Amino acid sequence: MSSLFQKAKARVGVMTVGHEPYWVQFPGLKEELEGYGREFEEMLRKHDVEVVSAGFVDTVDKSFAASSYLKSQDVDFLFCFLSTYVTSSTAATPILNLSVPTVLVALQPRKRLDYRNTTTYMQLANDNICSLPEIGGVLVRAGKPAAGMIVGTLYDDPRAMTELQGWCQVANTRRAFKYAKIGYMGHTYEGMYDMNSDPTAFTAAFGSHVQMLEMCDLAKLVNGVTAKETATKLDEIKSVFKISDPFIDPVTRPIKQEDLDWSAKVAVGLDKLIVENGLTGLAYYYRGLDNNEYERIGSNMVLGNSLLTGKGVPLAGEADLKTCAAMLIMDRLDAGGSFAELHPCDFVDDIVLVGHDGPHNIKISDGQPIIRGLDLFHGKSGAGIGVEFSIKSGPVTLLSISQTANGKYKMIATEGESIKGEIPQTGNTNTRCKFDYSVSEFVEKWCSAGPTHHFALGVGHVGSKIRHVAKVLGIEVEVI
Repeated sequence: MSSLFQKAKARVGVMTVGHEPYWVQFPGLKEELEGYGREFEEMLRKHDVEVVSAGFVDTVDKSFAASSYLKSQDVDFLFCFLSTYVTSSTAATPILNLSVPTVLVALQPRKRLDYRNTTTYMQLANDNICSLPEIGGVLVRAGKPAAGMIVGTLYDDPRAMTELQGWCQVANTRRAFKYAKIGYMGHTYEGMYDMNSDPTAFTAAFGSHVQMLEMCDLAKLVNGVTAKETATKLDEIKSVFKISDPFIDPVTRPIKQEDLDWSAKVAVGLDKLIVENGLTGLAYYYRGLDNNEYERIGSNMVLGNSLLTGKGVPLAGEADLKTCAAMLIMDRLDAGGSFAELHPCDFVDDIVLVGHDGPHNIKISDGQPIIRGLDLFHGKSGAGIGVEFSIKSGPVTLLSISQTANGKYKMIATEGESIKGEIPQTGNTNTRCKFDYSVSEFVEKWCSAGPTHHFALGVGHVGSKIRHVAKVLGIEVEVI
């Protein structure tokens, strides 16, 4: 990824908790448990997060000190490693004071005790889960339940390590919205009631600022692009995309050099818009009129926005702010997240085509993405270049963010499979998606849940992670 578009890593606090009365009774136990805590910290550091250690906490006074330190470090998330039995006061005090999502971690060093040769010391060194009910219950009673728990062994436990990785991705997803600015340029596509969003409600739900932008902001940057910058971007475009001939669809046309030059220039302008405004993402739409400058810019953003989306800066067309958030979530869960909607069903193969005319996440393309010249974008003004591909075959997840009757945000997700096969060659993305039930049942279930008609399409089955993200953000979720 370009250094211009680095993703913010979550600042993850970690503390290892213990029980001071044991140390005099069992010499060497404290040092052994401290060592396990350091090993857990090293595990965390392997998962693309910034680790802030509060060290070993074994008294209430140290708990207060730990919470004060972690607050000063502006942590986004907390992992509490239970090294043995601990009183709930030692663990719960900093958790309640910090008020950030917390995962309780109980990983035994041994898979089981050697029962015939076990001493009390050995039991205490493997008593990681003993206080888990106590701490978990206190947090529920306090109205601040743990975001999650990881139970297993410290060594050779793939399930526990997968859970740890997933929670680090959730932490990075939460961080993506913290201190974030999501650009909003233009207006929603006329008549799409589901697209309309209240920026204040968005900030209340996600904690991000919605930065209002105008097409003139982008036009100024596009007009300032140099020939050298355009040439560099052209090299990038040609290295990423395969240029294709027109298809039988009469809206397709040959790509001319001036088409590529203009799309490259617009792409550079988009890069600058993101950097100069410090944007984490962008929702945009411009209707266009009489082939004016703004129309020519708006209809030639597909290459630039697809490149940016693949770099972790989601761009959502038709000014769909909610789907921009869905794409950001999917990206930070390492699932990609391509702008999509339901296309025609195939009732013979029992699949539905899922895609859009842009923006797309080329990072999850199945093979080299194709670009085609288009005389028009159906339902929109202007002409330009379209991007065409399917996402990688295998497990996929769909995530829509909608709003309920009371205006609250709601996540709707489902898991399926991307199936290899033919797609229309119309300059749009299309992925053949299959589900555990018939395509008719899927469409009925999906639409009955009340989604926005756009959604983020990503690779992998990440429904459980989406549930975790919704929980830490305090947003309703329905996984169908």
